[in-house]
Amino acid sequence: MRGFVVKDLAHPSKIPLSTDAPEPKAGAGQVLVDVYSAGLNFFDILQAQGKYQNKPPLPFVLGTEFAGRISSKHPIPEGCPLKPGQRVFGAAQGAFADVVSAEWAKLIPLPDNISFDQGAGLFVTWPTSYEALVGRAELKKGEWVLVTAAAGGVGIAAVQIAKALGAKVIAAAGSASKIEVAKKFGGADYGVNYSTPGWQKEVLKITGGKGVDVIYDPVGLINDSLKCIAWKGRALVIGFAAGTIEKVPMNLVLLKNVSLVGLHWGAYTQKEPSRIPVVWKELLDMFASGTVQPVTYTETWPLEKLSEGLGALERRETWGKAVIRVREENEGRVAKL
Repeated sequence: MRGFVVKDLAHPSKIPLSTDAPEPKAGAGQVLVDVYSAGLNFFDILQAQGKYQNKPPLPFVLGTEFAGRISSKHPIPEGCPLKPGQRVFGAAQGAFADVVSAEWAKLIPLPDNISFDQGAGLFVTWPTSYEALVGRAELKKGEWVLVTAAAGGVGIAAVQIAKALGAKVIAAAGSASKIEVAKKFGGADYGVNYSTPGWQKEVLKITGGKGVDVIYDPVGLINDSLKCIAWKGRALVIGFAAGTIEKVPMNLVLLKNVSLVGLHWGAYTQKEPSRIPVVWKELLDMFASGTVQPVTYTETWPLEKLSEGLGALERRETWGKAVIRVREENEGRVAKL
């Protein structure tokens, strides 16, 4: 089996593809999934170096998000509704390989109108953006939303969801090309370049001096964004892609009656499991209706060139969701007459 086996902690560029990786075994409550596409994440780069919070014991196979088909090589556990060959998506350690072992209860059937490449980037990004805007910020129709890193994986999902909920969206990105991506593929109404000093004045001008009701920030730009937040605005803390965990001047929070709202979707499994199926039901309905559509980067990399894909992600060259393609869409399927 092919797989990116981390035997010694190192940058992904220094980890070769193993062609004799041990095939995973399905434990209790698990199934094997033939991986067709896998999503690339910043935390994959960190995990390979031992710098991420989740540190599997060595050796381990890198990768988490994936889409594929239920393998026919392993019996389906009792009580599992999934069938051999069924298209699914999910997350489990070891996704950068031909086969991954995953808990069947956490796998979700992949809608017919979504490709494996698109499905590979759903499991983390989309519920993060949905729950942040709907569950935490309680976004209302007609409100103004500022999305930072709006062309990225979670950002472009947030732009689409906010638009679907009837909000007016300002996409913030570090280049004109990425602003254009957020407009073209996300449907953002306006765009601002946050590498330009004083960009917050442009946001205030766009909103008629009011400022934005909701800030969606996966970058670490809360302090800068608070300069253009509205009275009783909600600032969503999604992540720190820029690498710095901010310290927020609390007088700014007080003066504008601002709410700082965190979102840690990964913790819902332990803290609020009942919310997970609700979020996925609403998201899958949106996908089925075509209200929103997963956006993938124009280039996909084969499994052999994983390090190139992660390198492009690390250099901020990609937009949407970057994925590697492990198998072709119809590989292994028998044509029906």
